[in-house]
Amino acid sequence: MTGIHFETLGCRLNQIESESAARAFSDEGFLVSMEPFTASSAVREDILLCIVNTCTVTSKAEQKARRMIRLLLQKCPLSAVIVTGCYAQLAPAAIAAIDSRIAVLPGLQKNRLADVPLLLHNYTDSTSLPFNCQGFAESVRNSLCHISSVLSVPERPFRLLTDTFLTHSRSSIKIQDGCNNACTYCCIHLARGHSVSLDVQSVLDRVRELERAGQKEVVFTAVNIAQYRGEWHGRFIPFSGLLQILLDGTEGVFFRMSSLYPEIVDEQLCRIISDQRVRPHFHLSVQSGSDSVLHAMQRPYTVSQVRKAVQLLRTVKENPFIACDIIAGFPGETSGDFEQTMQLCRDSSFSWIHAFPFSPRPGTPAYTMRPAVPQSEAGKRVARLTELACDNKIAYINSFAGKIRSAVAETVHHPLVTAPQHDFIVHAVTDNFLHCELHTAPDKRPQPGALINVTIEKAFDQRIRSGSEWEASACLA
Repeated sequence: MTGIHFETLGCRLNQIESESAARAFSDEGFLVSMEPFTASSAVREDILLCIVNTCTVTSKAEQKARRMIRLLLQKCPLSAVIVTGCYAQLAPAAIAAIDSRIAVLPGLQKNRLADVPLLLHNYTDSTSLPFNCQGFAESVRNSLCHISSVLSVPERPFRLLTDTFLTHSRSSIKIQDGCNNACTYCCIHLARGHSVSLDVQSVLDRVRELERAGQKEVVFTAVNIAQYRGEWHGRFIPFSGLLQILLDGTEGVFFRMSSLYPEIVDEQLCRIISDQRVRPHFHLSVQSGSDSVLHAMQRPYTVSQVRKAVQLLRTVKENPFIACDIIAGFPGETSGDFEQTMQLCRDSSFSWIHAFPFSPRPGTPAYTMRPAVPQSEAGKRVARLTELACDNKIAYINSFAGKIRSAVAETVHHPLVTAPQHDFIVHAVTDNFLHCELHTAPDKRPQPGALINVTIEKAFDQRIRSGSEWEASACLA
């Protein structure tokens, strides 16, 4: 029994860290699965170890983590369960109390997942079968305690890095972690610590390796890319400087950013991202269209800076995909404040809006802020934002009908329904972040990761409104 199962909850950064840990197990000969378990999943007695990488950005994220942990304990009855990530950093005792088969690895020690394959080998080699999942969980806890309190080994925040991915065709590089901000609603700085950055030479070396391996696109992931300060020949440079060095030091690979803070979108950065190898896809961390709410949140920018950032991005890229995050129902947010947010979203024509209701996080100043907005009202505000987001995305996709876009093939598989004239369905992501579905004949199907040209046909309206990932139809150009 050598099965290792990963469940990843939350942001893309968590996904990349889980992918890297999964690669460490795979390289040691373990069979790794990353397909999420559901209530209808079959019981698996071949799983030796489950690893849950958690999120704590909202209370619902924590509830989802607890449900997943309990589901894995049920569906994998012979497995030990390691719980790591942000929730594990903030509530280790509550998680450990769920079951004796659980070992908690706090999020700030997540990189030590790379040590677990050897620990697992040592444990199975030194004990008689059948595998004792409670004993292994205890062994993990003891080993982590020994490492933390006796050896005092310093953390290596970028240890979980991989050049190959088990479930993604587009490569990602974690270049920054942690955050020095203390936004009043956010507990990420508590869970991930202060900002740290991967040095420029390491980023450059990794991108060159990926390019030599045939990768067509690299996505930069970070908690707060605005705080990137990478060491380069004795000095520290911001993200704009890193991007320029990467463009100068590589030839054909394309670059995509996971998220931007509005205040770093200035003329210097825009001159650099005007390069055709920077994808016309941007995600702005906005949160509100009201200056009074942004001030209460302690966000480091104003609404005018958001508007300027959107304007600058549209100046250097033709009709780029620009998305944003919005929190609805922050304490003290009046109906007037919310209408300002709606107006900002309408004026900016965001291609998508990730709208969330405010979730009070223990240990943050906003947890006790008053007056609270009723959950029912926050839900109505999220619904209005989401309706606008769907309308905007449909309009954005349809504006490209009949146009050719570059794309990276993600998956290629047989259709679930009969399609006599086609044998394969291809899912691909365009340069401007349209998630397309197209049908191809067997002799024309691309390989996952291949760079292809597609002609956009139309938006899948109902899929977009129901939250489906694949949102547009296309054909090979």
